[in-house]
Amino acid sequence: MPQRNLQKVQKHISKKRGAIGAMHENSRDAQRLRRAGARDERLIKHNANVDQARRPYLDRIRYFYEAVQTIENPLSDTELAEIVTKYINRDEEEMAQLQQERRKGRPPTRREEALTQRTQTEEKEFKTGFWMPDLSDADVLIAVKHWNRQWSGLSPLKFIRLTQEGTKQTSSFPPKSIS
Repeated sequence: MPQRNLQKVQKHISKKRGAIGAMHENSRDAQRLRRAGARDERLIKHNANVDQARRPYLDRIRYFYEAVQTIENPLSDTELAEIVTKYINRDEEEMAQLQQERRKGRPPTRREEALTQRTQTEEKEFKTGFWMPDLSDADVLIAVKHWNRQWSGLSPLKFIRLTQEGTKQTSSFPPKSIS
């Protein structure tokens, strides 16, 4: 989709006028070209921001997608809690290695701080309600196994908020603060 509008405008102007480089700097067509270019840049920035905001949720669902490939039956609440705990602690090895490489008395690296912060945020979310697909439902389990790894493929799935105590609460897609 990038530069689609700009290409359309360029094509239209070149059909009408011929060479695009031969137009006056402040002509109507030159202004149309600048507006189309600015519009495409805004769209590219917006799409990049949306993709960046969705990335943590897509990574989360990809983890569950890979975890359930060998599972045949729907999961119990304790098994759901175990999978979430494994997901939260997925970077422990890397964090331990970073701590081991760090000299004594030195501050943690940015990567180590980012991993620690992400783990703390996910643990806090798990206490209040961890957003995830409802893998205790057989239909959702099958749908996750056959997921196309795209954001749009998540809309038919049923999601829940799972707490550490094991309580489940239905949730919506896309995730909101506490839905």
